[in-house]
Amino acid sequence: MDELLDVLDLLADSELEGLVTWVFRVLGVLAILAGIGIWLFTEIALLVPLFLVAVGFLLIAVPGLLLEVAELAG
Repeated sequence: MDELLDVLDLLADSELEGLVTWVFRVLGVLAILAGIGIWLFTEIALLVPLFLVAVGFLLIAVPGLLLEVAELAG
């Protein structure tokens, strides 16, 4: 866990923090759209699209929170 915080602290010190956050947000939006598309256009059970939507929301929210925690801790 300490190694992860060290990497996040290094990322927070560099100027790439905003870029990495936005890359994860774009991936989250794509996961949400993929989950909705799978739900609407296929006969797959509801579990797979819900999983993709949940992962998408996590990808949107978590990177920003982790970088804020690393900034406060460091």
